[in-house]
Amino acid sequence: MATVEIKVPSPGESITEVTIARWVKQTGDVVEKDDVIGEIDSDKATLTINAEEAGKIEIMAAEGDTVKVGSVVVKIDTSVKPEANAKAPAPEKKDEKKEEKKAEAKVETKKEETKTYASGTPSPAAAKLLTENKVSTSQIAGSGKDGRITKQDVMKALSNGIPKVQEVLSNSWQGTREQKKTKMTSLRKSLAKRLVAVKNETAMLTTFNEVDMSGIYAIRAKYKDKFKEVYGTNIGFMSFFTKAVCEALFHFPAVNSMIDGEEMVSSSYCDIAIAVSAPKGLMVPVLRNAELMSLAEIENGIKGLALKARDGKLTMEDMQGGTFTITNGGVFGSMLSTPIINPPQSAILGMHNVVERAVVVNGKVEVRPVMYVALSYDHRIIDGRESVGFLVKVKEMLEDPSRMLFGGKLPEEVLLGL
Repeated sequence: MATVEIKVPSPGESITEVTIARWVKQTGDVVEKDDVIGEIDSDKATLTINAEEAGKIEIMAAEGDTVKVGSVVVKIDTSVKPEANAKAPAPEKKDEKKEEKKAEAKVETKKEETKTYASGTPSPAAAKLLTENKVSTSQIAGSGKDGRITKQDVMKALSNGIPKVQEVLSNSWQGTREQKKTKMTSLRKSLAKRLVAVKNETAMLTTFNEVDMSGIYAIRAKYKDKFKEVYGTNIGFMSFFTKAVCEALFHFPAVNSMIDGEEMVSSSYCDIAIAVSAPKGLMVPVLRNAELMSLAEIENGIKGLALKARDGKLTMEDMQGGTFTITNGGVFGSMLSTPIINPPQSAILGMHNVVERAVVVNGKVEVRPVMYVALSYDHRIIDGRESVGFLVKVKEMLEDPSRMLFGGKLPEEVLLGL
């Protein structure tokens, strides 16, 4: 018997152990070469374990186990080969007379259903599904004749996540006294340690400001269709904020710096880390040299990273580095927060939701779309003047996006050489 051993791959330098996240295949399954057998979680990313040869597998570790990098977790018996797909049996010849009788029976049944069920009432099959799932007929829109609720209507509503009556009435709580313990993933444990370390090891402080989003709203309303036609993507807030941040970092390089021992390391480029929510938790992939990108390139870059995060395909390289981070709690409805620095970086910008607020413009009260923004920074190397000045510069460019073309200055300031 020829046996192939599959070892835990290395997710990156300094990582010595990983956690078995889940097994896609089970012991005894026969797999093809390159089939995904399972997934492993490390401090940084999720990797897949693939079959190196075809054969029957034996799994050596359970889900949730912590295993060393390089240890054997799967064995493949290559003497057992996957069976070729059996040919589908030829369809039997149908008895035409029987088929005609069945068709007639169906017609009769439909006639009976039409006579039996009034508008808004479910068919027997639909009624059974409604009862089993504790769903009220008032929650279903009938598509049958005269508004009758069909089985397909109920199945469609359930697949779309319609709440059950019992869940709505009880606010989703069932009144039990049970508790459930779930083992933290390597990624979550690593994140917890890093966040606590930031609070303990940095002099973190947060400054706030507000941004009138009218200018960006006007640009998006005017050019969104043309932008999508030309570049194949929507124009969102993140591209404007990323561009504004890059220009502001040029004026305040200390915000684009980090501490290395007793030295301060300042970067002449902007590798912007974008916090995205993924099924396995918060991920922070990096958009490299964002200062050289157009708005369209930024939008497509962020979209690509977000999709990889959603599908669990981010690599170590995607998340390494980063000189500054942007996080957007506004997508979840956050009005204001104090984001935590992403080490070893020294600053992070927090975006929030946009709300129509009463503001004073030229002595008059007007309703404007306003976003509160927050900059958390390490006061050990970033002074108050620099942090406040940086956030004001970001605010100015967002409220008048034309400044982004001239290094944060107004066109007339450039013309006058100011």
